[in-house]
Amino acid sequence: MKQIKINSPRVIVWHKFMRRSYSAFMSLHKVIAVGVLSVATLSTADLKAQTVMLAQTSERDTAELNYELDDVEVTGERVPLSVSLMPRVVAVMTKTDVQAAAVHSINDVLEYSPSVDVRQRGEMGVQTDISLRGGTFAQITVLLNGINITSPYCGHLSADFPVSLDEVERVEILEGPASRILGTSAFNGAINVVTKCDTVSHVAAHLFGGSYGYVGAEISGNYTYKRVRQQISGSFRRADGDQPNSNFDQTKFFYQGIYSSSALDVSWQSGVSVQKFGANTFYSAAYPNQWEETTNWQTAVKAETKGAVHFSPSIYWNRQKDHFQLIKDSHIGENFHRVDVYGVNINGWIGYAVGKTAFGAELRSENIVSNNLGLITADSIPVRGNDNVYYNKKDARDNISYYVEQDFINDRWTLSLGAMAYRVTNSNNSMRLYPGIDVAFRPSEHWKLTASWNMATRLPSFLDLYYKSPTNEGNVNLKPEETSAVDVGARYRISGIEASASAYYQRGKNMMDWVMYTADDIFHSADFELDNIGAECNATLLPRELWGNRFRIRKIALGYANIYQKRHDDVVIYKSNYALEYLRNKFTASIDANIVANLSANVNFRFQDRNGSYIKYDANHKSTGELVSYKPYSLVDMRLTWTQKHWSVYASANNLFNVEYYDLGNIPQPGIWLKLGLKVKVF
Repeated sequence: MKQIKINSPRVIVWHKFMRRSYSAFMSLHKVIAVGVLSVATLSTADLKAQTVMLAQTSERDTAELNYELDDVEVTGERVPLSVSLMPRVVAVMTKTDVQAAAVHSINDVLEYSPSVDVRQRGEMGVQTDISLRGGTFAQITVLLNGINITSPYCGHLSADFPVSLDEVERVEILEGPASRILGTSAFNGAINVVTKCDTVSHVAAHLFGGSYGYVGAEISGNYTYKRVRQQISGSFRRADGDQPNSNFDQTKFFYQGIYSSSALDVSWQSGVSVQKFGANTFYSAAYPNQWEETTNWQTAVKAETKGAVHFSPSIYWNRQKDHFQLIKDSHIGENFHRVDVYGVNINGWIGYAVGKTAFGAELRSENIVSNNLGLITADSIPVRGNDNVYYNKKDARDNISYYVEQDFINDRWTLSLGAMAYRVTNSNNSMRLYPGIDVAFRPSEHWKLTASWNMATRLPSFLDLYYKSPTNEGNVNLKPEETSAVDVGARYRISGIEASASAYYQRGKNMMDWVMYTADDIFHSADFELDNIGAECNATLLPRELWGNRFRIRKIALGYANIYQKRHDDVVIYKSNYALEYLRNKFTASIDANIVANLSANVNFRFQDRNGSYIKYDANHKSTGELVSYKPYSLVDMRLTWTQKHWSVYASANNLFNVEYYDLGNIPQPGIWLKLGLKVKVF
């Protein structure tokens, strides 16, 4: 390598790749100009590599060159590592994957990952439970550009992102316990949504509509000047829904900025998401007229110094408001909640020839005021916009965590050892230690073998502890969940073909769930010991790497996951709401093809077989007393896209064959849903 100047600090030209596993690692946090381009070369280049040639091509051409870059830095350890070096199981869904598929929300994108269970009550991400490896929706950490936006109030609302799908650069899925990396809520893994902040000033618009009164628009703009990039976006969409009282309105705004220099990178972001929706039978099939309004704010600033010692501090504030009515326009079962989370995270690492040493600490303060959750307080707070309504209950907890990690890296091995020391400062809990070890062995440039052992913990949500309604009762005596997990995996990559397989055993203690003990019971917040045992395999064929760009099919992908659970007690549970209703089998398949010069097609198939059952209700919303097992189902989604240099049009069909199916009992999901859209981008 030799250095040259291209109006950017620390620019390096790559004339030839060494084809070593650590080659991309040596280029992290540097600007790369690639001197010799080929498909094989691009398959191992870092996404941060920005070339003059790529900047001059159209967005569609760039996507065709870039869509197989698998060495982007991802969130998987305390220090940034590329996918090829990562000793953990991390799946990356790229911008090209997202834009090609028949998806219209971030939550929809995750449905195509075999390891992710996406249970939707409402469409378009209105209310979605996301879980990994047979766990519950409360057992994952949700991140936006590496900032924790997980809700301590209720995992149902953690996946309410303030960004539209057009702003997404990639989605990272970290599988397995990750408390020593991301804190307590990363019990079964993490979802990190990374947004784009373009390097070229532009304005873009997206208009769309479809079945069931679906209509909306998105607009975004970018202004880049010297070292500062800024991007802002806003969107609105609404639909009548496919069932009575399933209408929704969504409004989202998001702003982000990046300052970059040879010594320091600073980024900032702020977003808000407002949703109003009819919640027909969402939380109880006995009440078809439920209604809910949620508002989520996220604001954060983070920085990273460069050089031999890196410091990466961040500070964030998340606010979440939830207004729920058991019967719309009635005070019966009406809930008001406001949650504020304040966080300060200091992370640092020292790099040297054989690896990195990382260290860090985080203070996270979680606070709730409510009319239903928490302890009664004399300091009532008026609920803004609602006369004679007060937040008369509250609770708070301050979590302090310390992290340390040691990574050793060479051309064959990656070894990562670390631990999190954790304490809830306003309780009687003593400091607890949650260690882990990850190892990857690369016997050749095509193979990577991984193994890991990690422990993790999760605190009960405020909902688990306190919620009380005609159909639910919380439990203030719940203890933190704890788990210990062993993972093994293998990955094989040659030009045109990629395959991976993994297996895990996870032992859980104090695992939380909402359960009924008899047919006449209400749901109780309870805990038990539970093991999850599973395996997953994925295969991808990239015909153009094998036979050139004239081949019409760009990508074929297959994935399968299987899970088995074992509970370690003899207590009879009549009905589980979440923990025991896992996906036993999930199979996914997709094909992405270029039909003619400007016309592309993407077809996605998924098969899901869920363990568990639900109490069937009749058309009058009365319980039949019959316990019905979930039926397996198969869905096909399809999208056609016509792409020009500055604009594109698309038509998509979700649930193409109009299959009747349920993700949660008594909440039917929509039949075939047709959508049309136009995207325009002006430089």
